[in-house]
Amino acid sequence: MEPISVFDMFKIGVGPSSSHTLGPWRAAAQFVAELKKAGQFEQTHRVEATLYGSLALTGKGHGTDIAILLGLSGQDPETIPLDQVHGIPQSIEMHLKLQLADERTIPFYPEKDMVFHFDEVLPGHANGLVFRAFDAQGDQLFRGVYYSVGGGFVVKEGEALEDPRAVPPFPIHTSADLMRYCLEENAAVWELVLINERTWNPRPGVKNGLLRIWEVMRECVYKGCHTDGELPGGLHVSRRAAAIRRKLMGHTACADGRELLEALRRQNCDFSQVIKWVGCFAMAVNEENANFGRVVTSPTNGAAGVIPAVLFYYLAFVEREASEEDIVRFLLTAGVIGSIFKQGATISAAMGGCQAEIGVSSAMAAAALTESLGGSVGQALMAAEIAMEHHLGLTCDPVGGLVQVPCIERNSMGAMKAITAANIALESDPGKAKVTLDAVVKAMWETAQDMNHKYKETSLGGLAAHIAISVPEC
Repeated sequence: MEPISVFDMFKIGVGPSSSHTLGPWRAAAQFVAELKKAGQFEQTHRVEATLYGSLALTGKGHGTDIAILLGLSGQDPETIPLDQVHGIPQSIEMHLKLQLADERTIPFYPEKDMVFHFDEVLPGHANGLVFRAFDAQGDQLFRGVYYSVGGGFVVKEGEALEDPRAVPPFPIHTSADLMRYCLEENAAVWELVLINERTWNPRPGVKNGLLRIWEVMRECVYKGCHTDGELPGGLHVSRRAAAIRRKLMGHTACADGRELLEALRRQNCDFSQVIKWVGCFAMAVNEENANFGRVVTSPTNGAAGVIPAVLFYYLAFVEREASEEDIVRFLLTAGVIGSIFKQGATISAAMGGCQAEIGVSSAMAAAALTESLGGSVGQALMAAEIAMEHHLGLTCDPVGGLVQVPCIERNSMGAMKAITAANIALESDPGKAKVTLDAVVKAMWETAQDMNHKYKETSLGGLAAHIAISVPEC
């Protein structure tokens, strides 16, 4: 497997789902780029997108159709103005025209050119989609088959890496690799990961890139904590984070995330209040995610609230004098733990249920928090194992195909489990642990393979099958 960077695990994008929104968005953009490379762009008169498996079953609720239209239109999920996320698709539906790559206007009829195959799954992955381009006579010019494999990663069928990433000094595929290198080099986890990252990024680039990731996380928490209302999609879910913030903080004015963090550092919170704040942070992010806001995939959009919540907890209530370097180290450690799960199992709920999303994000946060609190490498890996061990078997059953119920609250639970796992590991001897992180990764993958498909982001089982709603996307 190609080496995985921390910037693969943390991507800036638009909600509500990394596998069902960001991945299809990237796939659509890749298809257009390949269409140009093949010399067929100018001859294209019509494009067609066909969704299979989980993408079809929960695509509407996850905004897959919106994401595809934006990708075909040449929009970038990192930079698109958020008011255009719905504006561009609405214009396409109204005028039945699409600005391909933001360059050429072609006809587009959503009911005909966006096809959902609910009962068919492509062989490569549960999240499959096919794009086709046709000329004015209706003849096919170009076809591409893509798989959104979780966390915003996209794989094209039969694709070979033309420019593989350079092998870093410390290739890390398992927790055993990580432990061995750390012992040999007498290094912390973050130090090894930083050395690897500098294989692909210049020295200031790693720090600046991760601080940009943190900035988006921080501002997402802020916005979620200051926005009331009802989430879109038809479930009529009320946003709660802002009300919790007001109850805990009163009407203290904060202009942005930086001011919110500083105000929290000045508060003298008791245990109960801290717990409520952690839940508030996590829900704030995932309410923004459900509202098609800008979030950081960490490692997925559905689990985007766990790591920001735990990092906010650390900065606001534990280490109030923490520096930018401490934030960078936290994210480096979290990132490598996520990469171990991606290589040894999956971070796709469509392949492994929610254990692959909330479970992985909780393990990432637990290891990072443990090391930030002075824990050893062994304790950090132990914390990651504990966090995942107690998410094994967690299903993905989004009600109505929306990333709202139970997803928003579930991020709060994942954040609290990460903090608990870190505290247990810090008081334990990892040499006496009965379960290794590699063992729990293997157990998670075996559990994923045994899990019935209806519990893998299909909205066909679990809560989704027992909540009476009128959302058509279900």
